[in-house]
Parts: sequence; C-alpha cells; structure tokens
Amino acid sequence: MTYYPLNLVEKELGMDIEKANQEAVERMMEARPVLVGLGKAIDVIPGMKDNLLLHAGPPITWERASGPMRGAITGALIFEGKAKDMEEAQKLVESGDIELEPCHHHQAAGPMAGVICPSMSVYILENTTHGNKSYSNLNEGYGKVLRYGAYSEEVLAKLRWMEDVMAPLLKEAIESSDGIDIRSLLAESLHMGDEGHNRNKAGSILFTAKLAPLITAVTKDNKAASEVLAFLGENALSVLNPVMAACKAMSDVAHGIEGSTIVSVMARNGTDFGIRISGLGDRWFTAPVPTPKGLYFPGYTEEDASGDIGDSTITESAGIGGFAMASAPAIVNFVSGTPKDAINTTMEMYEITYTEHKYFTIPSLDFRGTPTGMDLRKIVEKNITPRINTGIAHKEAGIGQVGAGLVRPPITLFQEALLAYAEHYKIS
Repeated sequence: MTYYPLNLVEKELGMDIEKANQEAVERMMEARPVLVGLGKAIDVIPGMKDNLLLHAGPPITWERASGPMRGAITGALIFEGKAKDMEEAQKLVESGDIELEPCHHHQAAGPMAGVICPSMSVYILENTTHGNKSYSNLNEGYGKVLRYGAYSEEVLAKLRWMEDVMAPLLKEAIESSDGIDIRSLLAESLHMGDEGHNRNKAGSILFTAKLAPLITAVTKDNKAASEVLAFLGENALSVLNPVMAACKAMSDVAHGIEGSTIVSVMARNGTDFGIRISGLGDRWFTAPVPTPKGLYFPGYTEEDASGDIGDSTITESAGIGGFAMASAPAIVNFVSGTPKDAINTTMEMYEITYTEHKYFTIPSLDFRGTPTGMDLRKIVEKNITPRINTGIAHKEAGIGQVGAGLVRPPITLFQEALLAYAEHYKIS
C-alpha cells in the first residue's frame, strides 16, 4: 500500500488543506454547547421513529452485534414493552420490525452500547455559536446498567425511576434557567482533576451544584427532589452524557469541510471501530475493535472482556478524554498506569493533532491547550494512533461493567481513510 507524506496532498490537489483544517478546528473550538432542556427521544431527535433504536458506533446488525450490544438492545425493547426477553428481541430486529441505526446518524451520542429508545428522555444541547443541536440519554451510574448490556429487573426498575421521577424534574429545572454552558463547565472541570471521559468527578459536582437550586425552585415534591439530587451527587458520571452531547455538537460543526483531514468522529459498537473524516462526508472507515487493557473488578479478567464499545470517544475527537489525561493524574487508579503515563499520553497526542485548544487547558502543563483536531496525515505518517481511556463491558449480555482501561484503534483504519482521501480528491 502507498501512503502520502504531509505535503504531497497539497501540491497535487492545488488546494490549501491547512486552511481547511484550520477552519475545522476553529469551528470545533468556538462551538459553545449549552444544555437547554430534556425531551422524549421520539419527540426531539431528528429522524427518530417508534420502531427505531439508536446505538453506539458505526452501523451494526444483530448477527454481528457483541454481547453487551445485544443485551442493551434487549433491555431497551423490554423497557419499551416490545419484547419480553432476548429471543423476542432478536426476532424483532432480524425481521426488520425494529430498526437499528447509529446515534451519530441522528445528532446524538451514547456511552458504551449507547442504546437510545423512543420513549427515553434525552438531554438537548444547542450550540449557540453555530445553531446545531445534539442529544444524549441520561446516565445510570456504574456497574450493572443498560449501557453495559445488563437488562435485569433491577436495571429496568432504575431506568423507569429515571424516566418517571428524575427526567420530568430535570426537564422543568433546566427549562426554567438560561441553560447550562457545558463548554465552560468542562473548562473548569479540567482545572479540577477531570479529563472529561472516564473521570468526571469534578464536572459532575459542578453539574449537580448548578442543577440543585433550579430543582429546589421548581419542585413540588421534596422527597423526589432529594432522591434526584442524591442520585446525581453520588454518580461521578452524571455529567458524562451532556459532555458527550456537547462534544458531538462541537465535532459536528468540524465535519464536512472540503479538503479537511481532521478526524471528526471515532466510535465503537463492540464489534467494529469506526472513524469519519471531515473532508470525506459521511463514509465510515471500520476495522475490528481491540480489547482494552486495564484494571478489572474483583473476579474478572481480560478473558471476560468485550471488545471496545461506545460513542464516548467523541470526547477525544473534541480534544479531551484520553487527550487531556495530563489534567487528571488520578484517573490511573481507574484505568491503570502511573501519573507520568497520563502526562506522556497527552504529550504524545500533541504529535498527531492540528492545534491546541483555546478554552480547554491543562494546569500541570503551564495551562497549555489540550491536543485538538486529530490529523489523519500525521497519524499515518508518524504511525501513532489516538489514545483512549474507556470502560470495559463483559463480553456476555446481561452482566454489565467489569473494569476500565486504555485502548488504541487499529492503524489500518487511518491508512484506509488516507488512501480513500487520495482517491476522492484524485491524487495520483
């Protein structure tokens, strides 16, 4: 296979790729996503239908779906009242009565299996700079949860409580405000030890603190308000889903820039790892997902792990997450490694990104901006793939989370995309 050095493309194209990439990253950085409300997925997500389930990663079928993806689909269909068990869920999907499409095709992003069903409530974010919207569901917390493929009655009972009690209160509270600026919240949380993907302790505290007075002002049920605030406050991932939606809004406005080599989406469905390139439209480039390396909960090992899964790599796409690990040295207690490894990860990511973020900065690096805008050319030329920190799901449906760790996508993804770029722009 033939690969193209950094400057060959510009010479043969007769166009300014640097200018295209600058436009893409500027749009990404200047996007200001604000949480403005909640709504039922069927009512607010573009293209959502009563027989449609959204999922993480590139397109997938039931036949090729991983255990946690099948578990999450099953749980969602039970939640919707459309199936009683996995056998019924499988029949519905394979018959075509239930359709599966990526969250990314509908301005949405979902962690791990990422399944969003029609009657779920979702956060609504609006990018006040460019006007686009994005969506994500509500976070269930750690462990045995739907997004990790669990679907027991315990899991479904929590989802019903979130839908019946928490969602209406959050909706009223958020809509009573001027919105919550997630870009600003993220910038502050990075200075407090977060990296925005797996470590969101500071961000979730900030999020709960912003919601608390709004909730108490609108509530007519003090017991429900107390339960909701306790749930948010005890869940160190409460803010992850609005953060992912914010990063989706940021990345969407960097997509579709003619000639740009910026990687605007990374996502995994447990079977395939997929990427999209800003200047190559909506084509997915895929390769088999690797298995994360990391720390496992007691009783589990790498033998129990599913392949990498989730849309949460939209955080790395926007310049945080694994790319900002230097801001969150304590994350190594969760994903493995040492504080020095966290710093080295960020330093390596500067090698493959186009710029440093204007608003997301890292105190331990003298407030240097986070590495932002993965450049396809640099990744291939330097043979350095993005570093991602991630949760780990059990490979079998129904069990849930078994650990957390680190992973890199296969280099073949980026090699294939660069060759496709050359073909698309007729580079000989």
